[in-house]
Parts: sequence; C-alpha cells; structure tokens
Amino acid sequence: MNLSFPKAMRWWHKGLQPNMREIESAQDLADSLLNAGDKLVVVDFFSPGCGGCRALHPKIAQFAERNPDVMFLQVNYETHKSMCYSLHVHVLPFFRFYRGAEGRVSSFSCTNATIKKFKDALAKHGPERCSLGPARGLEESELMALAANKDLQFTYEKPVLVPLAEAIAKEAAAPGGPWFPLPVSATQLLLTQGPENNSLLSSGR
Repeated sequence: MNLSFPKAMRWWHKGLQPNMREIESAQDLADSLLNAGDKLVVVDFFSPGCGGCRALHPKIAQFAERNPDVMFLQVNYETHKSMCYSLHVHVLPFFRFYRGAEGRVSSFSCTNATIKKFKDALAKHGPERCSLGPARGLEESELMALAANKDLQFTYEKPVLVPLAEAIAKEAAAPGGPWFPLPVSATQLLLTQGPENNSLLSSGR
C-alpha cells in the first residue's frame, strides 16, 4: 500500500491574494513596474530561510487583501541573489515602493516590531492619483547595473536625448501623427533657435 502526502505549501505562498505574485526574473521585475501604470507597486524582497520574513508574511498578505488596487511583487533572494546584489538589497526583509511617473517613492527594511513603517508608507503612497507621464519603474542606475550583470539575461538601452524642437518638427511631419501640422515659419523658428535654447526630450527606453 503506497501512501502519498501532499507537498507542504511554502510559507511565502500561503495567504496569497490576486494582487500578489512572485517575480521570475530581472526582466519580469522591470516590465511589471513599467506596465503598472499609476498603481502603487510594493516589491517585497524575502528569503525562505529568513525568520523575520516568514513572521511578517501573514501581515503583508493582509495588507494586500485590504488594498486590492496595490500590486505586491515578491522577490526570492535565494533564487535571484545576483539581481538583488545589483539592486543593492543586502538586508531582509526589505521593501521598495514604486508609483507611476514618480518611480521609487520609498525604500526600507522592517519587521513585525517596526511594521508601522510599512503602514505609513502604504497610507502615504496608496491613495489614488494620476501621474503625469508613463510609469518610471527602476532607476536608470539600477537598469544599467542589471544590464552589466553577466549572470542575468537583461538588456537595457540608455534613452537618447533629442532637442525638443527637433522632436516637435518630426512629430508634425509624420503622416497621421498625433500633432497638427505646424506652420513652416514656426517649425523653422524652433530649429534655428540654437541648441542652448532647446530643451531635451527622452526618446524612450
């Protein structure tokens, strides 16, 4: 007679809410932050062998349940040690909060004894608001560090800055573009102002 027992559920999988999921790679983390829009994103760095992480997890799951509009991303330090090193995460449990165009808005370590840090950050950055511009995600220095890490399959191209006048003229000339065509005189004026008077725009990641 063969007896089979179900595999014990890992503690970081217990109590998971629909707005909680584990990150699979550096690219997954970067893309998830960029695709979050205006949502507040909480990145939870943990380790299976971390007693403080395990003790804190049920409360984090409760916060996720009470805040369904907030995205909670789990990063397993043991699985993604090289990525965590590039992101300068050296203490656990550790949390980073990201919000829309603001990018990273908070970064701290806390335990059950200092859970007020987490509550305060959630209360401060959780309320609905609209960001002016696309989600910023990871800092440029972090993206470059991830790309430079040979242990990771991560690519990042630094945005190319172009003069504002040139960008406007290009958009105006594009067929079916979102801009109304500018008068020729206005376009020429913008292009002849000189580089010192032209603001710079990022062409995107």
